[in-house]
Amino acid sequence: MTDCLIIKPTSLETKKRIIPAKEHVYLDGPKSRGYEFNFAYRVFSQFIKSFRTLHFIGPCITVFGSARFKEDHRYYIAAREFGKRISDLGFTVMTGGGPGIMEAANRGAFENGGYSVGCNIRLPFEQKTNPYLNKSVTFEHFFVRKVLLAKYSYSFIIMPGGFGTMDEFFETLTLVQTKTIIQFPIVLYGRAYFQPLIDYIQFMASEGTISKEDLNLVLVTDDIDEAMNHINVYINKNFKVKPRKKAWWLFEKR
Repeated sequence: MTDCLIIKPTSLETKKRIIPAKEHVYLDGPKSRGYEFNFAYRVFSQFIKSFRTLHFIGPCITVFGSARFKEDHRYYIAAREFGKRISDLGFTVMTGGGPGIMEAANRGAFENGGYSVGCNIRLPFEQKTNPYLNKSVTFEHFFVRKVLLAKYSYSFIIMPGGFGTMDEFFETLTLVQTKTIIQFPIVLYGRAYFQPLIDYIQFMASEGTISKEDLNLVLVTDDIDEAMNHINVYINKNFKVKPRKKAWWLFEKR
């Protein structure tokens, strides 16, 4: 039997600093067969609930970004303009449903008379549903949420953000790179913020860990007009929006 090293907090001070994610953490090793079955069932239930809620929302453009920017920040202001522009194209704005960049993009669409959707996540801090949503669904698990943020979208705009935003960016980029999803436009907005990341991606290409062609999968810009034109040209060239059939197999919500 292989020896395992289990690291636990060694003091009351350390314990106070740790914020519990959930009562039961599903990534801390094997559990009883009953627990594993119930966990799988809860995940399945979240997917079905999400499919029912989001089936008729129409084609989306997803905006990722930090939850921490306030409404007077330049990136919040830019995200709000993106939301407005996306709604002008006739697309639904989809975000993670929280504050900051997410709120700004939803707000831009909502105030412009467009459709605004949020895929929220239960967290012990930071994340609260913003008030600019026509429809929202809340998830327990990040991996379920990320599937839904990608599933209904025809383009992705990544604004400055932290670990979560980087995770969403690289997962989306990997899905496009591996042709798991169609090569939808991916925009990084905020050249100064993302330049160190772009430099490292170029270094990866020079080392041969990615193809040089992969550098073309992302548009890096500070220009909202350039970003929206890039998205609009691609979508008009490759897609035609058709209405959904009215058969409601899962009693979907209009």
